[in-house]
Amino acid sequence: MYKILIVEDDAVIAEQIGKYLEKWGYEVETVKDFADVTGQFAACGSQLVLMDIGLPFYNGYYWCGEIRKVSQVPILFISSASDNMNVVMAVNMGGDDFVVKPFDLEILQAKIQALLRRAYAFTTPGTVLEYKGVLLSMTDMALSGRNKAGESMRIELTKNEFRILQTLFEAAGGVVSRDMLMKRLWDDECFVDDNTLTVNMNRLRKRLGEIGLSDLIQTKKGVGYLLGETEK
Repeated sequence: MYKILIVEDDAVIAEQIGKYLEKWGYEVETVKDFADVTGQFAACGSQLVLMDIGLPFYNGYYWCGEIRKVSQVPILFISSASDNMNVVMAVNMGGDDFVVKPFDLEILQAKIQALLRRAYAFTTPGTVLEYKGVLLSMTDMALSGRNKAGESMRIELTKNEFRILQTLFEAAGGVVSRDMLMKRLWDDECFVDDNTLTVNMNRLRKRLGEIGLSDLIQTKKGVGYLLGETEK
C-alpha cells in the first residue's frame, strides 16, 4: 500500500481527494500544520506528495525545494495557477507533474499511478530507494542521508546487509516476514539455520546504531521486521 501526503489548505478539496484515493487502496495523510510541511513529510513516510502552490506561510515551490533536499519522492503539483510560468517553476523546483484545478479525480489518480509506477515498480541499476530521507543506492550498495540528529552519514553495506535493507525498503514501511527475508538472502532457506538471519540482523542493527539510525529497523513480534519509528 502506498502512502500519499496531501498538501492542500482547502479542507474541502483535500477531503475530497483523500476519500477518492482511499477507495483506490491508497493510505492518505493530510497536512494540518502548514508552517512545518517538511516535518510532517518526514514523520509520515509518504511515497508521493500532492502539492498545492498557494499555501499559508510558504508556497508549494518552497516546500518542494525543502523536500528535495532530503528526498526524491515523486511530487505532483495541483493548482489553479496553470500559466506556463507556474508549470515551468514547478518542474524547476523538482516537481514531477502538474495537474490543473479543477481536475477530474480519475485523471488525478491516473497520474498518481503513473508516477508511482515509474518511481517504485521498476527497480533497475542506478535506482535509489528512499524511506524518510534515508537513501539506499542500488548501484554501489550504500546507505546515505541524514540521521535524527541532522548529521550527514553514509555506509557501504555487505551483500546480506544490502539485501535485508532492499527487501525492507521495497516493502515501503510494511512488515516483511522472516521467511521472506531468508528467501531473499539465501536461495533455499531450508538449509539455513533461523539463527543465521538473527545474527545478520543484529550485525546490521549495530552498524546502523553507530551512524545514528538505531530505530530504522523495527521488530514486529511474531511476524517479522519493518522500517519505522520505535514502537511504544
